[in-house]
Amino acid sequence: MPGRDDGERLGAAEIGAELGERATLVQFSTAFCQPCRATRRTLTEVADMVAGVALVEIDAEARLELVRALDIERTPTVLVLDAGGAIVRRAAGLPRKADVIAALGMAVRD
Repeated sequence: MPGRDDGERLGAAEIGAELGERATLVQFSTAFCQPCRATRRTLTEVADMVAGVALVEIDAEARLELVRALDIERTPTVLVLDAGGAIVRRAAGLPRKADVIAALGMAVRD
């Protein structure tokens, strides 16, 4: 998952759900996005493997203000947040499971 982010933070109010104890995977999706389904499966598998990791899926069409604020240009886009909500990685398109695990490693190492 390429793309280190600039330290922007998101909280429960922005993403509409509680942050994970150790990290949060945030997926921006749209209803007719075929890769979004596969991305959801991959992120669910990874979140289930790592204790304290939450998965939050956001409907990009319903949250256009947030999409614009975060400069989300396509779906799926995945943000990896650390325990404090800082964006440590972002990637657009279908992620590889190994890349998600590696990005999570950066988020939970502290």
